[in-house]
Amino acid sequence: MKKLTSVGRILFAVPFALFGINHFLMLDYYFGMLTSFVPLGAYTIILTGIMLIAASISIITKVLVKFSTLCLAVLLFIFIVTIHIPHLFTDADKTITIIALLKDISLMGGSLMISGIYSEEEKPEKK
Repeated sequence: MKKLTSVGRILFAVPFALFGINHFLMLDYYFGMLTSFVPLGAYTIILTGIMLIAASISIITKVLVKFSTLCLAVLLFIFIVTIHIPHLFTDADKTITIIALLKDISLMGGSLMISGIYSEEEKPEKK
């Protein structure tokens, strides 16, 4: 079962590294997605890319997993509130927005589950 969990943890983390790299390679695309709720423009996009890559590395290497997955869940929640929900009211084609919203909700749930797993592993065993 541990091998299966390890594979799942790595498969969960790798896309976040790719999303983070995309924040550097596709800066103009992400800049176009920003709403008035997001401060600092391009700096926020770059900082987000760094945070996504750092979380991915943390999850893969199993260093500070609980902390990084909680931060990742908060970051995803911020995406939902500041990007996806406002786009529901402004975008003509809501299908893509709803898909992105649901993707981030499910990723936030996965992040919280991993955080919960690593919270339980850190507890000392009862004798």
